[in-house]
Amino acid sequence: MAHAIRFSKTGGPEVLQWEEVNVPAPAAGECQIRHKAVGLNYIDTYHRTGLYPMPLPSGIGLEAAGVVEAVGPGVTEFKAGDRVAYCNGPIGAYAEVKNHPADRLVKVPEGISFEQAASMMLQGLTVQYLIRRMLIVPQQGEKILWHAAAGGVGLIACQWARALGVEMIGTVGSEEKAKLAKENGCAHVVNYAKEDFLAKVMEITGGKKVRIVYDSVGKDTWAKSLDCLQPRGLMVSFGNSSGAVGPTDLGILGAKGSLYVTRPSLMAYVGKREELVAAAKELFDHVLAGRIKVQPRQSYALKDAAQAHRDLEGRKTTGSTVLVP
Repeated sequence: MAHAIRFSKTGGPEVLQWEEVNVPAPAAGECQIRHKAVGLNYIDTYHRTGLYPMPLPSGIGLEAAGVVEAVGPGVTEFKAGDRVAYCNGPIGAYAEVKNHPADRLVKVPEGISFEQAASMMLQGLTVQYLIRRMLIVPQQGEKILWHAAAGGVGLIACQWARALGVEMIGTVGSEEKAKLAKENGCAHVVNYAKEDFLAKVMEITGGKKVRIVYDSVGKDTWAKSLDCLQPRGLMVSFGNSSGAVGPTDLGILGAKGSLYVTRPSLMAYVGKREELVAAAKELFDHVLAGRIKVQPRQSYALKDAAQAHRDLEGRKTTGSTVLVP
């Protein structure tokens, strides 16, 4: 029997249980994958706590890499032995073996390890759409503000921005994280434990502010981030690690300069297969060329997922983390 992490009620990390599961033969349009590495992402905690509700009992996890063991009827793009990865539903990546829709998989090129693939699919494709496909995209030579620059998404963003010639102003919560962000290409690092990030943005930009703020922190950074934007600037709110942004008077956006706000999700940008394949190719090409380096900075046994969640929520992790079956 295979094993998986499942939960039957929402709550803290303790609700995650290591259980035996029966994995049937893949159905039409599915591939059966034996996972070699599973990605840990902050969105997993939202599913576990019920912030993003789902039917229970449930598996958990959106991202993994492994080897195809069998294919269901109608699958022609993949075969047994193929190296593949995914970062989207259906949920349940915290598992030794999983059946997954073939049209949601991408092939992992030689030269990229399973651990790398599981460390960058969700986070790397998130950076791809944020930097390359928003209403406003950063241009060479301009400055942007990125919160949580030493997280898994943040470290990839540091490198991608550098590759594009974009000057990132990245916020972090410690000197260790500041050093890490700087090493990965962040042009200006602000330790919000010691510095006011709005004051630093004003200083770095000579009072001009920035056109784009990327924020996965949420409640703690929302209001001040709006003050960092130029007129007609774009606030990209793509997470809420400090809590959800509360009700907002839309009149504030007008008062602060006719600002734009978006609350994007990865699935809206890779929902079509051609979008998924193209985005993954761009990410893989950067990694294979050495412009973006991705390696997990932490590794846990899959059965220890609860501890991994504790460390993630306790801000004890930096960069990417993988769970190993």
